[in-house]
Amino acid sequence: MRLLLVLITLLLSSLSTLAQSGKVDMDYYLPTDVTYNPNIPTPESVLGYTPGEWHVSHDKLSEYMRTLAAASDRMTIESRGTTFEGRPILLLTVTSPSNHSNIENIRKEHVKLVEDGSASLSTSNMPIVVYQGMSIHGNEPSGANAGLIAAYYLAAAQGPKIDALLDNTIILFDPSFNPDGLQRFAYWANTNKSININADPQDREYDEVWPGGRTNHYWFDMNRDWLPVQLPESRARIKTFHNWYPNILTDHHEMGSNSSFFFQPGIQSRTHPLTPALNQELTKQIGNYHAAALDKIGSFYYTEESFDDFYYGKGSTFPDINGGIGILFEQGSSRGHAQETENGLLEFPFTIRNQFTAILSTLEAAQGMRKQLLDYQRDFFKNARGEKGSGAYAFGSEKDAGSAYHLAEVLKRHQIKVHEVAQDFSQDGANFKKGMSYIVPKNQRQSRLIKAMFEKRTTFQDSLFYDISAWSFPLSFGVDFTENASLSKAGNEIQDLKRKPAPAVGTSTYAYLMEWHDYYTPKALNTILNKGIRAKVGMQKFSVEGISYDYGTIMIPVQNQSLNKQELASFINEVAQDANVTIKAVSTGLTEGIDLGSNQFRALEPARVAMIVGEGINPYDAGEMWHLFDTRYNMRITKIDTKDLGRADLSRYTDIILPNLWGNAINKGNTDKIKQWVRSGGTLIGYKNVANWFERNKMLDIDFVKTKNPAKNVSFEQRRDFTGAQVIGGAIFEAKQDRSHPINFGYTGDKVSLFRNTTLFIKADSTSYKNPIQYTKSPLQAGYISKINLKAIPETRPFVHQSTGRGEVILFTDNTNFRAFWYGTNKLLMNAIFFGSEM
Repeated sequence: MRLLLVLITLLLSSLSTLAQSGKVDMDYYLPTDVTYNPNIPTPESVLGYTPGEWHVSHDKLSEYMRTLAAASDRMTIESRGTTFEGRPILLLTVTSPSNHSNIENIRKEHVKLVEDGSASLSTSNMPIVVYQGMSIHGNEPSGANAGLIAAYYLAAAQGPKIDALLDNTIILFDPSFNPDGLQRFAYWANTNKSININADPQDREYDEVWPGGRTNHYWFDMNRDWLPVQLPESRARIKTFHNWYPNILTDHHEMGSNSSFFFQPGIQSRTHPLTPALNQELTKQIGNYHAAALDKIGSFYYTEESFDDFYYGKGSTFPDINGGIGILFEQGSSRGHAQETENGLLEFPFTIRNQFTAILSTLEAAQGMRKQLLDYQRDFFKNARGEKGSGAYAFGSEKDAGSAYHLAEVLKRHQIKVHEVAQDFSQDGANFKKGMSYIVPKNQRQSRLIKAMFEKRTTFQDSLFYDISAWSFPLSFGVDFTENASLSKAGNEIQDLKRKPAPAVGTSTYAYLMEWHDYYTPKALNTILNKGIRAKVGMQKFSVEGISYDYGTIMIPVQNQSLNKQELASFINEVAQDANVTIKAVSTGLTEGIDLGSNQFRALEPARVAMIVGEGINPYDAGEMWHLFDTRYNMRITKIDTKDLGRADLSRYTDIILPNLWGNAINKGNTDKIKQWVRSGGTLIGYKNVANWFERNKMLDIDFVKTKNPAKNVSFEQRRDFTGAQVIGGAIFEAKQDRSHPINFGYTGDKVSLFRNTTLFIKADSTSYKNPIQYTKSPLQAGYISKINLKAIPETRPFVHQSTGRGEVILFTDNTNFRAFWYGTNKLLMNAIFFGSEM
């Protein structure tokens, strides 16, 4: 005990010295069991400071990585694309010069391990592949800053130890998983740094302005996109992953300042059942290397507590369904340059050193377990081939080619084989049309990954989840699906996935009609209305010229437009091709059902949309909507900060979106201002916790279902698990739809799958038509929900609408835009925007 106290005292003393001086040198970080090549540029020679004195910005990080690659024959560098803000997505490949000269052959031989026929391959002398990725959350910067030192070490270290490492290892080194977020955070920390470093946690340096640097440009949590692959940074790293199939992938994070250092395995009872038990055993074995390395420098750590390996969309879990070992590192964060903590003074250089130590211990583990990990990878895919079964999955949509296409696009990014449908067929009550549907054979390499993406799991070993418990892609994309298709229905394998072009639009002297089914019809309508072209929406079904048209069909009359007949025809064709939607020219207004001149066609106005953002608003939810409008539908959306709401001119907007909020984000004065705007004709759309704000401020009459779950036979030790089990971290539920209601225009079935991560349950209205979306009697489709909540949710309503004055108030209790891959419910928001006044 006395020795332990002495070590702690020495450690805190060294930290205090660093804090007082504000200086650190490379000797603090670098091992002394190797020498260093003086011809390799140090970080300080390029940055102007030693890592830890300042937070590295992404531009300086990139400059140093390029400088190293130019100076070292151990490194090559490539840019795999750019972020939304135009920053390069870099990758260093690090290995011995002799391996570099044969790198493509090495890659091909390594990838053979995951293919059929791999049993004949010898792994005795095969290099192991390690993917090391830094700071996917931009305000968790110790990983990226440690990357500066690690890259220098790999380029400059000399001696038998480093030679052996480079001969036997291919290191895929990703210096910044999230360039935009890292840049944003570095700016904040550096511009608020004092000469005399202030470790007071209340200093402005440690309280970033909203939304902070954690997220990327559109405020997404990048560490949740490994499976959906909706963002450019994710697409780059997934392409690299599947190009190499690394044996180990490390993901370097930070956590609360009062914590120490975490490495996996996490809580093993929360591991996804498709992950082999051996995966966790190997993870624990690798952990022994981390423990020994951290012991050596006197750093505290923990493992097998908190965190888990369930959701395959995280960096530390995605490799587990692909034959590798994913490892999460979490370092207690200084969130700036130094902070007072329960463990004493926590300095930025100290956090960097721990991450650097874990980078090296990972490489040491890769060396020591090289053949074992290579054999595990081969066996993973061999066993998968033995269990994959026969037949195929099929998915598609008779009316919405866009959503089906984008699901196929995700599968192709994961190198999953996708086939055309050879001919139209029906299966399990669904119709699969050629050109609008796809076949996925079960008999292929990625069979386990496909199963993980398609499954609808409702039973679990544990009731707590670090992230979501369900993500079934057929449900999230809202497509028809069967897992019982015959391979005889498969046409050619799709090598180059492309959408079939929209049919050319003929010239009409009367009107144009566009059904509202395809995913991209809101994009087309927005373009039409912003051109000043009059358009109307049909409130009922009808048939004309032998074709049936559904609820919500958009009608564009030819007469009384700002364009003449030929100009309008040309414009409508351009719109159809750009949005890839079908628009038909008709020559008569006489129909079966409502005629085209009927009052049941309601005039539409251009949407001028604002969204309230800023302190008190969930940036993830807000970012998902910004991304949807900006990148999918080419719609402008004005972001109004909560601090500017009082002076904003709300009369400029037809619609205002209020994402999930916390606490008192909107004061009484601004609440009254919004109320008046609604009464004057605006449409206010709120999400999730906004329900409480609506109810509290008498903007909606809603009756919540109250649940009670008294803690019986629950010990003090079990209390957190007990309360945590009542959370809906993310599950999927079925709701029935009244398709005649404008909120459901564009849907072809009478059911919709909703993603839910709240426990807000609202009782159905006694007037049936006020419940156009209502959970079914047995709504759980996939994921975990506690018994008390499962009893509460049936036949409640996730959508509420109420007119106020000349305006509308609309509430969604569920996230219709979750993580950019919930294509199946994006249209609910668009319907609220375009058709809110018709509800």
